[in-house]
Amino acid sequence: MTQRQIIAIGGGGFGRNPGEGIIENYILDQSKSEKPKICFIPTATGDDEGYKESYYSTFSIFDCKPVHLDFFKRTPDLEELILDQDIVFVGGGNTKSMLAVWRDWGLDKLLKRAYEKGTIMCGVSAGAICWFDSGITDSWSSDLRLMNCLAFTKGVCCPHFDEEPERRPTVHRMIKDKDISECIAIDGGCALHLINEAPHGSIVFSDNKNAYCVSMENDVIDESPYPSIDIF
Repeated sequence: MTQRQIIAIGGGGFGRNPGEGIIENYILDQSKSEKPKICFIPTATGDDEGYKESYYSTFSIFDCKPVHLDFFKRTPDLEELILDQDIVFVGGGNTKSMLAVWRDWGLDKLLKRAYEKGTIMCGVSAGAICWFDSGITDSWSSDLRLMNCLAFTKGVCCPHFDEEPERRPTVHRMIKDKDISECIAIDGGCALHLINEAPHGSIVFSDNKNAYCVSMENDVIDESPYPSIDIF
């Protein structure tokens, strides 16, 4: 039976700490390949060059085959590239703009095919929420909003839960207002690992971090942490 995996990072990793490689090593270890092929997709930052440099400087530490996908230069054969990967890593940035580009090129459908055949899907911030039914995003400058995503797995996801001051009160307000019934909230320095769409655990790679299922019980907001696995 094919195992489907999503590793959603709330914040941190090579974009913030290039060369550290803690969560990146964990991601690579989840692949059955001895030398995993991994593709970085930095669409949400408009294929930012510095972001790609941080990616290569980090994954070059490990025994893997890193490549990246540009959409704002000549774009390669997407089917050939994506279906050949063991892991796909999606960077942070503007989720709305990223998904619009992907859908125009048909990448969303290719990623779903790859996921269903066992390619590990992972990423940070925009690259974390994109796999869920919907996510809480700062794609608009005015406020945090709820937007539909790829729906590879159920639920609403919010990254940067402890890192950005507006995140926690926005999640709480959306639940109290019944915009959402519950939310998967992920701190920076932590990732939620899902296997076959079920939470496997919080992968903690910094001090005092976790991921939570946030809901309301008897008119009181409840933040229930997922079982944690420390890897730092």
